[in-house]
Amino acid sequence: MKLRIGVIGQSGNGPLPMAPGLLEKAEAVGREIAARGAALLCGGRCGVMEAACKGAKSAGGITVGVLPGEDTEDCNPYVDIAITTGVGLDTRSAILVKSCDALIMLGGGNGTLTELSLAYTNGRPVVILRGTGGWSDRIQAVCYDGHYLDERRIVPHFYADTPAEAVEKALMLARARCAKSEVAG
Repeated sequence: MKLRIGVIGQSGNGPLPMAPGLLEKAEAVGREIAARGAALLCGGRCGVMEAACKGAKSAGGITVGVLPGEDTEDCNPYVDIAITTGVGLDTRSAILVKSCDALIMLGGGNGTLTELSLAYTNGRPVVILRGTGGWSDRIQAVCYDGHYLDERRIVPHFYADTPAEAVEKALMLARARCAKSEVAG
């Protein structure tokens, strides 16, 4: 079975400005995910999600968009499989996070921060790509020991400085998580 790498980040349809190079880095992340044989999962819409899907498609990858509504027309043109949930953004985010073996975070505002928190609570490893603006560039300063959202230290966040490094770390963490699940199961 293919590893499932989630991409979370700025949607681009709000008031937050996009950091310079954010979409290019998201596209590179998508390309790397596909080139390494994993499936890309995301929220399926615009901004970072669309750029990552575009990159994955350019490398022959598989993309899955988990949509908050019930209309497949809401997804970006690079999504292969649109999963319509009809449950709104918060619950859609939980479905997306729980469907991933590991995630990569780029930029982001409140919605991305929510997904990071959901990943933490549900034990999903996240690699944060620095230099992409938003929470990706601020979170380390407010985390416990730079890696945990609270003192429970459920699962550490990891950091990367390039798209290739982010994907390599995410795949390593996904493999470790899957191996641990197989041993436990």
